[in-house]
Amino acid sequence: MSSRLHIYNTLSKQTEEFEPINPPFVGMYLCGPTVYGDPHLGHSRGAIMMDVLFRYLTHLRYKVRYVRNITDVGHLLNDADEGEDKIGKIAKANHIEPMEVAQRYTNAYHKVLLQMNVLPPSIEPRASGHIPEQIEMIAEIMANDLAYESNGSVYFDVLKYAKSGDYGKLSGRKIEDLLAGAGQERRTLEGQEEKKNPNDFALWKKATSEHIMKWKSPWSEGFPGWHIECSAMSEKYLGKMFDIHAGGIDLLFPHHESEIAQSTSCGCSTPRYWMHNNMITINGQKMAKSLNNGVLIEELFTGNHDLLEQAYSPMTLRFFLLQAHYRSTLDFSNEALQAAEKGYHRLMNAAAKIANLTTSISSDVDFKKWREKLFVHMNNDIATPQVIATLFEAAKWINEIDAKNMCLSAEDKTLLQETFTFFTFDILGLTQEKTTNNEVLNGVMNMVLDIRKTAKENKDWTTADKIREGLIQAGIDIMDGKEGSTFKIKQ
Repeated sequence: MSSRLHIYNTLSKQTEEFEPINPPFVGMYLCGPTVYGDPHLGHSRGAIMMDVLFRYLTHLRYKVRYVRNITDVGHLLNDADEGEDKIGKIAKANHIEPMEVAQRYTNAYHKVLLQMNVLPPSIEPRASGHIPEQIEMIAEIMANDLAYESNGSVYFDVLKYAKSGDYGKLSGRKIEDLLAGAGQERRTLEGQEEKKNPNDFALWKKATSEHIMKWKSPWSEGFPGWHIECSAMSEKYLGKMFDIHAGGIDLLFPHHESEIAQSTSCGCSTPRYWMHNNMITINGQKMAKSLNNGVLIEELFTGNHDLLEQAYSPMTLRFFLLQAHYRSTLDFSNEALQAAEKGYHRLMNAAAKIANLTTSISSDVDFKKWREKLFVHMNNDIATPQVIATLFEAAKWINEIDAKNMCLSAEDKTLLQETFTFFTFDILGLTQEKTTNNEVLNGVMNMVLDIRKTAKENKDWTTADKIREGLIQAGIDIMDGKEGSTFKIKQ
């Protein structure tokens, strides 16, 4: 750990000190969503990770240009080079324009991010608005003899590029292993006959007559491949070399590996730092349509999903995401969300009490050392779980000082209040939410369960049973477990 910011670089597979290419300027790019459906839990994690980094870099007085794209064309079903466009398929099914689909779900994405207090990026380019830049980049790659045309489509020549030895340097994939599996891929996927090698990927696809999203190009009337979009937009707004490229770990291969190949094939440098957030699982399982366990962010906020025992607020979700390090797998469950809800309220209650603490001449706590710990944790690869734990230390002190009418020096109170507020609200991005009816119910129920717990500890079974029976009659089930009792409202 250091007084300077360090981040884990997927490219080098180690934690490195952050040194911008052209300080004080910092350029960073996040692969945003493909807007063909309402945002789900998985969309929240990368946005929150980069939001905290954006806030912290700004605090460190860097001039940050943060680009987060919107993919609204070219991303085909199953992430393949053949088949229907994800957005176009929905547009045809509903007899509307593709851009209506894209706009609807872009709006939905913006809405939930605003609710979670995610700052807007500096620039949010759309793939469909940068077709000329993509065509120009493809032409340059072809001029450098690293791509070829086939029946009006253009493919990147992976084998020719791999002779440089760089293909797979981000993901760790070896070209020999990819070639070993190429024969089976050729037998099982349609459209492979156009390619020299099944590992080649599309830069431009000739559109079929049924394809509704298409543009004119030197090769055919068609549309760009999914990977070329990010290469073109990042170069346009961040230059041929920039500092940080981020995205979900699921994009590591083939998307980000393909980006590196494309960009370096037309005079761009590999971004200096690659950051990848890990996945969110549901009760230990990967989110998947086949398992019917996907949860939309809006469903989480309303509680309208079979997996949810209650509604959870936007700040509860944000706190839940920050409780785990961005590179760790994060498992979603009602128990975890309920614990996050309590943790969030604990911080908010402590923040509300600081202003009223009594001041005196001195105090026993070394608040400067405590403050330094917060910066050390942030500089250690944005370790938000440790930041939260350190804030909880202060919350404990605040509650003790408040309960026992203890005193703080004026200097310590100012340092505590400014630091606690700064990290809680400005860096972690939490906000003080208004109390909802659901939260009032949770507060009342926690009090009732505590009374019942005390009755059981005193072996007052009559009172404990009376509370349970009364709640059951009111439509509330009580579940007793090793970690205590929880409740669920009958549907």
